Amino acid sequence: MPTILGQNQYGKAENRVVKITRDGDTHHIKDLNVSVALSGDMDDVHYSGSNANVLPTDTTKNTVFAFAKEHGIESAEQFGIHLARHFVSSQEPIHRARIRIEEYSWERIATSDGNSKFIGADEVRHSFARKGMETRVSQITYDGENWEVISGLKDLTVMNSTNSEFWGYVKDKYTTLKEAYDRILATDVSARWRYNWASDEQRMPNWEKSYEQARKHMLQAFAETYSLSLQQTLYQMGSRIINSRSEIDEIRFSLPNNHHFLVDLEPFGLKNDNEVYFAADRPYGLIEATVLRDGVEPKIPVDMTNL
Repeated sequence: MPTILGQNQYGKAENRVVKITRDGDTHHIKDLNVSVALSGDMDDVHYSGSNANVLPTDTTKNTVFAFAKEHGIESAEQFGIHLARHFVSSQEPIHRARIRIEEYSWERIATSDGNSKFIGADEVRHSFARKGMETRVSQITYDGENWEVISGLKDLTVMNSTNSEFWGYVKDKYTTLKEAYDRILATDVSARWRYNWASDEQRMPNWEKSYEQARKHMLQAFAETYSLSLQQTLYQMGSRIINSRSEIDEIRFSLPNNHHFLVDLEPFGLKNDNEVYFAADRPYGLIEATVLRDGVEPKIPVDMTNL
């Protein structure tokens, strides 16, 4: 045979599942986009078309929705663990399951106080608004023995309007950028962190708390770092998480430098005292790096495009 089959996987991608938990009159929302990828003894279906070892992708879709009812959605990570364990343990041909999850956050809409003219306005606990553009992400992989959980977020837009400089850089004949001693630092954070939980024998992290705390430390480091470069800020963000959360061993960032340029107002007889900027969406500097706990080997892919 002149060709052989290489790595392969299959599953149902982007299953949108919304789970409403009704606690009396107070409701809670979990809104997930779940993608399932399965691999194992799949040579025959590729070589001969035999589906004897194939669990239909429609079945994987149905499992996602059924598990939302049967197990609930405590967290994206826990839900992914339930799914991965099920596919590997229930299907002999399946040796590895990878579950990718995006979670869309909702916040409760604040309603009128008890003195409102609208009857029952102070009793509404079931109305929500989508929170910004930030998306929580998770990837859970299981091979029947070992787990790998990578979580994180994307599209979290942050800005420091001061306490940022950029100077002392290399200059050549093509350099036109002026040194800045008080500039805006803005970026859209894309971050993935890897948990050191890898076995059922270990104590499982509190996924919801861990995510909230990692996000908190990341934002605090961004706000509290007097930045001489976006690289310095990135390292401080990663270090703060690693030093504060013992369950996380590795974190990788991809941070575009969202440039803000002072507008020249002199033609209009106006002085621009660091007040009016032009926000350029492209081209942009792109700063990427991994921060690791000392002694840990990196496992998060350098290219996070498909993570």
